[in-house]
Amino acid sequence: MDPQDNDKEPDRKARGRPRGWHDVTDQNTIKSLDRAMEVFEFLSENSGCTLTAIANELGQSPATVYRILVTLSARDLVEFDAAEQLWHIGPRAFVVGSRFLRRTSLVERARPILRQLMETTGETANLGIEREGSVLFVSQVETHASIRAFFPPGTMSPMHASGIGKALLANMPNERASRHLQSVSRQSFTEKTIIDPSRMAEELSVILLRGYSVDDEERNTGMRCVAAPVFDIHREAAAGISVSGPTSRITSDKIEELGRCVAAAARELTLAIGGEPLG
Repeated sequence: MDPQDNDKEPDRKARGRPRGWHDVTDQNTIKSLDRAMEVFEFLSENSGCTLTAIANELGQSPATVYRILVTLSARDLVEFDAAEQLWHIGPRAFVVGSRFLRRTSLVERARPILRQLMETTGETANLGIEREGSVLFVSQVETHASIRAFFPPGTMSPMHASGIGKALLANMPNERASRHLQSVSRQSFTEKTIIDPSRMAEELSVILLRGYSVDDEERNTGMRCVAAPVFDIHREAAAGISVSGPTSRITSDKIEELGRCVAAAARELTLAIGGEPLG
């Protein structure tokens, strides 16, 4: 290797971060900025607070908190209600957050989570969204096992016979879910496909309670799927994550454990896209 290459590498990295960028000791932190962010984050969660309440809650002096608030207010990150003498999160905070959401790609954020879910469970991991009354699979990480489920991106599946579909239906408002089920033809694919409205209503109630759904050979005989919803900033189910595989591996006694794994992955993706988990 040319010695000159060794000299170039640190310079290239320094464009985005200096040496020791991962060092979070006092020498690499700006304490005043850290205190300001603490105030800002507190107001984002507890909008409508007095100066005294903020200072007491954060253990900072009122004078320090006031200077921080005035500084943030100058950039519209917080705002003051003079009539009520209360501080609130400001409109600029929404603008900044919106820029993050525009940058965020659901599929991009999901890839490492799907990969880890596949490695943890040993089964194919899927990401799907609702489109035109069906589940549209948008990403997948396949298992290394020889027998596997395969839903390549672009595949569509009826919601009532899909693990992701049922997870999304369970988290829709009741009226919307009912309208959806009434507006589509609930085709029976196997003897286990749920097409009776009352049975489906019971199924959705169970899913909502436990936090994950199960496609128990309802779309394809010999295949099972366990899924959980991903929520957006409005706490609406925007997507679903699932693992799927043959019943010979996804046995009945493994469903609960897989449900916990899938629900944890769905929660991780919810947070990664700036969403709000339900629990």
